[in-house]
Amino acid sequence: SAIYKPNNGEKPLFDFPNTDLYKREYASYLLSNELGWPNIPTTVVREGPYGIGSLQLYIDADPRITYFEMRSNNDLKTEFEKIALFDVIANNADRKAGHCIQSKNNIIWSIDHGITFHSSFKLRTVMLEYFDQDINPDLLWPLQELSGKLKSDKDFKKILSHQISEHEINAMIDRLDFLLKYEKLPYLDPNRNIPWPL
Repeated sequence: SAIYKPNNGEKPLFDFPNTDLYKREYASYLLSNELGWPNIPTTVVREGPYGIGSLQLYIDADPRITYFEMRSNNDLKTEFEKIALFDVIANNADRKAGHCIQSKNNIIWSIDHGITFHSSFKLRTVMLEYFDQDINPDLLWPLQELSGKLKSDKDFKKILSHQISEHEINAMIDRLDFLLKYEKLPYLDPNRNIPWPL
């Protein structure tokens, strides 16, 4: 089973007017593969019954168990910090509680990444407790490796450039450099940086 999000079903958004959210879903998957986390279900771009769109492996999970139900579990803190870091890099404008799910084998998955990679800072998330906090030192090395790859690997940048613009790729590199320079997640305003509805 898979989740199919056809381009033909998209509505232009004020800040994402190009109806290319399916490409952003795929770009998020590519980025998570290079970084090594978070766990994003296998995602591809394919022709479907309603035209081209993203196709993502369906993860069987209890929809009643969201980030809000899992966040007090100390064993999951590192997984959630990885998601929070990824959301800064990808500039995720829509991290709702239901976008963190746990499969039947207890793996934490990150889903719904269509509203990502804007060149202006658009981050909105329910995971505010991870922001304005120092980054786990064990997670800095993967960030450094990703930064190096984005700056030197022309093939990887070319693949991304088919999904998002060069301007958006450069803005992503700037956000990554910010994390590496300050070794801290940015401060977020709880009045502005929370998605609606939660």
